[in-house]
Amino acid sequence: MLPYWRLSAYYFFYFAFVGAFSPYFTLYLQAIHFTATDIAILMSLMQVMRVLAPNLWGWLAELLGVRLAIVRLSALASMLGFSVFFLTESFAGVFIGMALMSFFWSAALPLVESVTFVHLGAQGHRYGSIRVWGSVGFILAVLGLGHLLDHFEIGVVLWFTVLMLAGILGCAFVVPDAKPPASPRTAASLGETLRRPEVRALFGACFLMSAAHGAFYVFYSILLVDNGYDKSTVGLLWSLGVLAEIGVFLIMPQLMRRFSLRTILLVAFACAVIRFVTIGWGVGSLSLLVLTQLLHGATFGAYHAAAIAAVNSWFSGRLQARGQALYGSVSFGAGGMLGGLISGYTWDAIGSAWTFSLGSMFALAGLVWLVVGWKKEAPGTQVGAS
Repeated sequence: MLPYWRLSAYYFFYFAFVGAFSPYFTLYLQAIHFTATDIAILMSLMQVMRVLAPNLWGWLAELLGVRLAIVRLSALASMLGFSVFFLTESFAGVFIGMALMSFFWSAALPLVESVTFVHLGAQGHRYGSIRVWGSVGFILAVLGLGHLLDHFEIGVVLWFTVLMLAGILGCAFVVPDAKPPASPRTAASLGETLRRPEVRALFGACFLMSAAHGAFYVFYSILLVDNGYDKSTVGLLWSLGVLAEIGVFLIMPQLMRRFSLRTILLVAFACAVIRFVTIGWGVGSLSLLVLTQLLHGATFGAYHAAAIAAVNSWFSGRLQARGQALYGSVSFGAGGMLGGLISGYTWDAIGSAWTFSLGSMFALAGLVWLVVGWKKEAPGTQVGAS
């Protein structure tokens, strides 16, 4: 039977950590007097490790035939790495803590994604109904911590976030393992799969989509606070985006039956082009910010669900963990690192509006790459009812 609630609980705490860390840790770094460049460098470590760690751990999981043991080890080690932040406020110390936490934290999700899809089997279209609990966790965390920050000192960010890491650790020990079905000997190799033009187009476009989000994930909260919004409003706007994401996840089975994955992705990239340029130039208008956050349902929710379904379809059997690791490394890792670092250098040099406009240009480049490189729906990537 599908361990629905145990898988959902893991996603809940995993993304509750993201909901506490991504919007508010940058405010903590700003409060302890780090510059925009310092903040970008520190936050980019998360993306650097998402390039290195998932592939290393994915290779190790494939070699040893274990996944959940690595997930459990990574949960414990990432919590220990995070504890460094309680001990120091120096750049070197925070850098070491961030590197340690990120290296182990980045190992887990691709392996859990592959375990989830093995449990789902032919019910891959139900992925969204499990992943949606991650969005619920994100919303509760971002709203709860935003409220706390209106009443307590910025240090509460550390205590709240470490509790989410403890939740991840607990859930890692209750998620049951699942072995992927044996692949036929004639199954495509990793190299053969990566040479397919639609695979290269998807990974290239995903790299650019994450680069487009770089300024958003590093500086969105800072942008809002600098423009006079209180921290509760910051939390509400982050939550609104994730509510839109939840709505999309809930209707993804219907969307995937009606539209090809390629079509869903093209619409998501077009929405990203509009979203980031509007954030950059429309930050003074709360109504425009609300509209851009609603677009998060497309630029992350529909985009991620369609991309991960394509990767799951193209990388079968024992290649599944490697495929998910590559997707995470190329997109959230390399792409996020590029976008975050560039935004750190452009934030003071050309201003917030042009920095977010640059993100819009990254999304446009990804849209063009998809159109040119993935000319038609590839076999095996139309997800339907089972």
